[in-house]
Amino acid sequence: MAKEKSGDGIGETIKTVVYALLIAGVFRTLFFQPFWIPSGSMKDTLLVGDFLFVNKMAYGYSKYSCPFSLCPIEDRILARDPKRGDVVVFRHPSNNSDFIKRLVGLPGDTIQVKEGVLHINGEAVKLEEQAPFEEIKERQGPIGNMPQCSNRPVGEGGTCIKQRFTETFPDGKSHSILNIGTRLYADDTEVFNVPEGHYFFMGDNRDNSQDSRFSLLSGGVGYLPEEYLIGRADRIMFSSAGRSLFFFWTWRPDRFFKAVE
Repeated sequence: MAKEKSGDGIGETIKTVVYALLIAGVFRTLFFQPFWIPSGSMKDTLLVGDFLFVNKMAYGYSKYSCPFSLCPIEDRILARDPKRGDVVVFRHPSNNSDFIKRLVGLPGDTIQVKEGVLHINGEAVKLEEQAPFEEIKERQGPIGNMPQCSNRPVGEGGTCIKQRFTETFPDGKSHSILNIGTRLYADDTEVFNVPEGHYFFMGDNRDNSQDSRFSLLSGGVGYLPEEYLIGRADRIMFSSAGRSLFFFWTWRPDRFFKAVE
């Protein structure tokens, strides 16, 4: 009898775990996906170690909405168009990893960067200089990347500085961008004509981002087809500057529950 009760207990535990995993899988697929910021390409909007939930209801669903791209969906369902300025998580068409960048070009737009200034449909966006962005030059996050500095050379432990601007799109939406220096092929580009059904993305840390300015063959994103959209980043839930989230002394309480702008 004792053995039978023990077996029943194990069976109930297994069922509970299976149900919990199924509920978590459905929640992750349909509503919100957790996302850690691994690199500095979106500074200072998003910092290495920020943790957020991606709103997967924002743009509808495709096969890339499921883990491992397993959703049996041919075309996007409940599709909604993203807006210029959204911070978007999408599946990279070549390496199958998830990227996060800012949407700057909509279908039919022309996009060009001239002398480091973004031009949308032939018009330069408005830039307003802010106080410089400063951080300690040290290894950041689990990957341990070093930040790039405009005041280089900077030794480890020194103050790393980047120029910071407020960039305002034609519709009036503003956000912060960083500048490190002149970057070949990124600060002066060709004119990009965004095809129908595609989008153009850039990182806010403009000189440290592999984005739509670069083709898939060169490690960039190129024009992103709409089916690769996963969701919109709306709010930072937690943030840690250390190599592990368990290093509580590296937590950034001022970034907890901060809106993504």
